[in-house]
Amino acid sequence: MIATIVISAITFLGITLSTLLFPRIKLGKIYLDTYWLIALLGAIVLVATTLCPIKEIGASWTSSAAINPLKILVLFFSMTILSIFLDEVGLFRFLACFAVKHAKNSQTALFFILYFLVAFLTVFTSNDIVILTFTPFICFFCKRTKISPLPFLIAEFTAANTWSMMFVIGNPTNIYLATSANITFIDYFKVMAIPTLCAGLVEILIIYLLFRKKLGQVLSCEDCETVHIESKFDLIVGVTHLLVCLVFLIISPYIHLDMWLISLICAVSLLVFVIITRLVRRKQWHYLVNPLKRLPYQLIPFVLSMSIIVIALHYQGVAEKIGELLNTVSPILSYGASSFIMANMVNNIPMSILFADVPLALEGQAYYQAIYATIIGSNIGAFLTPVGALAGIMFQSLLSKYEVKFTFKDFVKYGSIISVPVIATALAVLLVML
Repeated sequence: MIATIVISAITFLGITLSTLLFPRIKLGKIYLDTYWLIALLGAIVLVATTLCPIKEIGASWTSSAAINPLKILVLFFSMTILSIFLDEVGLFRFLACFAVKHAKNSQTALFFILYFLVAFLTVFTSNDIVILTFTPFICFFCKRTKISPLPFLIAEFTAANTWSMMFVIGNPTNIYLATSANITFIDYFKVMAIPTLCAGLVEILIIYLLFRKKLGQVLSCEDCETVHIESKFDLIVGVTHLLVCLVFLIISPYIHLDMWLISLICAVSLLVFVIITRLVRRKQWHYLVNPLKRLPYQLIPFVLSMSIIVIALHYQGVAEKIGELLNTVSPILSYGASSFIMANMVNNIPMSILFADVPLALEGQAYYQAIYATIIGSNIGAFLTPVGALAGIMFQSLLSKYEVKFTFKDFVKYGSIISVPVIATALAVLLVML
């Protein structure tokens, strides 16, 4: 057990340090993210030392249970394809420019419009996709209009990582934890809708109070360009596939289809439809190629490697020991606080994979309290430090690319001010709900 804990701890520490000190390395002309390489190395060491038997890995990866990491990856990537396609069509940029045009020279109006637009899109797509899309837009727009991007960037990032709690598909951590507990799409929504809503309202109030003076300045939108949808046909196709997917995810328990299979069918249907229309039109192949290029393929080795580490911890009895410690007090408090902190020590994806096994000794309502509290911690923990989630790492990388000064210290300063009351609100409401 000790050897497994040491190797896992070194791996988690290495992932954290790599995101801060050397997030990418260059091999020839290729740039590689280091976090998944370190996770892969840790997994290889555990397998090579037989601390994680191969038969245990095989049993996990071939399991018919919903917690199977391969099924979770299929669900996440399928939903990501649908979201990226809509982004490539231009839907997100069009809505962002629409928001700017209707702000009527008021930064305050633009602030609230952008916040709720990001919240809405995150609920129905994915927090990572929204951050990747809106961050460059905000940086470019604020530089062009010579206003501070800080209020809008913080509002965007926190909104994406708070409203992602609303649906199970909003974050990979939601998917993993909910499927591990066999929570259906609709049951998840019934519990998480109100905590998400309350947390979001508290959040936007705090951010507005922090930046109300900056937002009081006049905004000039005269030079803002208008984004046109290049292909309305493709937009309709993409939106239709997303809506159909959401409907079937909602009714999945009644038609006895797994969520991963529903999302896969919708993603494949979209790709086939796009290929056929491209062959007929003989143009606009970028709507097919670009989404496939933009998929976060590094998540595959990362999630699988982290699953091996968690399998080892579970096999050696570590998860049970953590559970014994956390189960001595209220699950909502202990799991909510510990997952929030742990996400910022090891990243929210490995934390969620580990915590899926930790509350297994709990029964009935207490078990579900622990799972939902962990989901809240995994989402809101993302904006305490950049290490909390891959979204934070991508966010910091984009700000550096667009020369926006926002240091690690700045991230933690604003993150601590906002995240603590927000998670307290979400957990308090969850306690009422359960």
